[in-house]
Amino acid sequence: MARETEDKTLDTELLSKGVSAVLDRHTLCFYLLAEIDGRTVGQLMITTEWSDWRNGYFWWIQSVYVDADHRRRGVYRALNSQVHAEAKERGDVCGLRLYVERNNHVAQQVYSSLDMHQSHYDLFEIDFVL
Repeated sequence: MARETEDKTLDTELLSKGVSAVLDRHTLCFYLLAEIDGRTVGQLMITTEWSDWRNGYFWWIQSVYVDADHRRRGVYRALNSQVHAEAKERGDVCGLRLYVERNNHVAQQVYSSLDMHQSHYDLFEIDFVL
């Protein structure tokens, strides 16, 4: 996924530990999967950010991936719809956010078509691992 979407090769052992942490500690974050005939064809991960301004959590949509053979068939739309439903049901989620590679114009169009808009924030980081 990272190689295809960001042209990055990930350390398999580190990645495995990261996925295991999500599965072992559900309070950390969680995955949503889209399946067709028992086969996973799409996924995303939700992490949280507390907003003191809003007294609620932003859910960050991350690790989005849809299998190449199932793109443009509503897989991400279904995952996104489930995220919205679960966020609204909880009552403590104040909004949804995601980041997207600057040159991934196809993904940007998809997100725009689902009523997401570019925020007025830019993302800065210091990466201690990659």
